Amino acid sequence: MTLTQLRYAIAVSDSESMNEAARKLFISQPSLSSSMKDLEKEIGIELFRRTNRGVSVTPEGVEFIGYARQVVEQYRLIESRYISREELKDRFAVSTQHYSFAVAAFVRLVQEYGMDEYEFAINETKTFEVMTDVRDFQSEMGILYVNDFNRKVLTKLFMEHHLSFHPLFDCSIYVYLWKGHPLAEQDGIRIEELAEYPCLSFQQGSNNSFYFAEEVLSTYEYKRLIKANDRATMLNLMRGLNGFTLCSGIISEDLNGNDYCAVKLDSDEMMTIGYIKRKGIALSPLAQKYLEILVEYKENVLK
Repeated sequence: MTLTQLRYAIAVSDSESMNEAARKLFISQPSLSSSMKDLEKEIGIELFRRTNRGVSVTPEGVEFIGYARQVVEQYRLIESRYISREELKDRFAVSTQHYSFAVAAFVRLVQEYGMDEYEFAINETKTFEVMTDVRDFQSEMGILYVNDFNRKVLTKLFMEHHLSFHPLFDCSIYVYLWKGHPLAEQDGIRIEELAEYPCLSFQQGSNNSFYFAEEVLSTYEYKRLIKANDRATMLNLMRGLNGFTLCSGIISEDLNGNDYCAVKLDSDEMMTIGYIKRKGIALSPLAQKYLEILVEYKENVLK
């Protein structure tokens, strides 16, 4: 197994086509196919399934490609630092469920970083993709929640993806709504009082299981339910339709504006917000700083 073969495998995975990967790598398609078959023979697993429509990565191949990305990236860092002597950009990426506090903490991290060059990324995405982003080394960590309902299923997936979950803080459940909503001035809201208002939920795509829902009480039989893909749309639906969603109560007025509020739901349900990372891989100083800011932000909002 060579570094070149690892780079080739990554290119095939990204292109989903031997011909396209060969074109980008400036080699012939037969040479690329031969190199990939030699690699598969050496490691004893099938990395790619070949069809008339192109290639797809096998489940075993997904894990291998993830490790290959890490090896290639580490080599690039060594080469840049010790051979070409380049000044490297610091890099940090996080994937998260749709939490404004996670974005607010990311903003503060960038503001406090203070270096001229960096390459940061934040991906607000679906629950399953938070896990696959971390598994595939697209993000160093992921931010999501577990509770009594989804813990068993998500813990099994964490194990299958070689991820570990680390709790950050526990939260009660709040109703997130527009300040003009008829229930916005109450000290607490019973779930029955929400019956005539549309419940807003983040769409989870093909992995649309109750266990992947970003909102607790996902199995509750809501009379009216609207699914949306992004936070901006969710906020517009709150204003336009008196919609609501369930959340941790940790909201960011800097990002979402001060026209929205969180009212405690009359429920004993709790959620644990935490982060996932690859097992056996230590967090970078940037990731550790991000977590410090995240916890501090929560304490300031819910103090």
